[in-house]
Amino acid sequence: MASELRIEPIPAFEDNYIWLLTREGHDGCTVVDPGDDDPVREVLNARDLRLDTILVTHKHGDHVGGIAGLKGDWPEAVVYGPTNEPIRSVERHLRGGEIVELEGLDLSLDVLDVPGHTEGHIAYYTPGALFCGDTLFACGCGRVFSGTFEQLAESLRSLAELPVDTRVYCAHEYTLDNIGFAKWVEPENPDLLVREERVRELRQAGRPSVPSTLGEELLTNPFMRTDQPEVIAAAEHWAGRSLASPTEVFTALRTWKDKEYD
Repeated sequence: MASELRIEPIPAFEDNYIWLLTREGHDGCTVVDPGDDDPVREVLNARDLRLDTILVTHKHGDHVGGIAGLKGDWPEAVVYGPTNEPIRSVERHLRGGEIVELEGLDLSLDVLDVPGHTEGHIAYYTPGALFCGDTLFACGCGRVFSGTFEQLAESLRSLAELPVDTRVYCAHEYTLDNIGFAKWVEPENPDLLVREERVRELRQAGRPSVPSTLGEELLTNPFMRTDQPEVIAAAEHWAGRSLASPTEVFTALRTWKDKEYD
């Protein structure tokens, strides 16, 4: 019987998380979105781990900036990333529907197309765990940069179909800030108020607020709740007009947060 897969955050920059995947009894490892090589190198060297695989979700520098340095130390590490983004360091180009087999970790990951934050953003899913980069955050979502609002709204709807116990390994510690905006949208959401208290306790203890679960996001994340009457009403009040679809509600929420909160 295989030992349990371990998933741990390596903090980077001010608020990034690089996810480290290991399995007891195996000296190889995988990292997800290494924007900086130094903190990864420090952890791997301290634990005598070999870097086998680098998984990339999208092109932004705080997710890919450490790849060259890591490849310098572990040249045999294989870099996987999205087909539809200009990332020169990617060696195995992926699109939704493909599977990444990490043999040393005895792990299969489904590749999901989740564009919107960027034009070709992908995520990696295995039962129980989702590595979603900047598409879905704890109680929030990424900004729309080189993708579209329509794409990001659809990507979040597709993620909402995963099992509710899926742990959401996003790439940033934005949770408290995101909860602040969520309270603008749903100030009386009891699940949101409970979540805020728990996250404050975690952060005051110096602990990460992620991963969350998809079920928690469906109860508290306004960008995952665009079909809920309270969220629709708040978005329409801000927009000053009726909104005809969940995508229009999403676009209003994301624009509201961009213009008046962030």
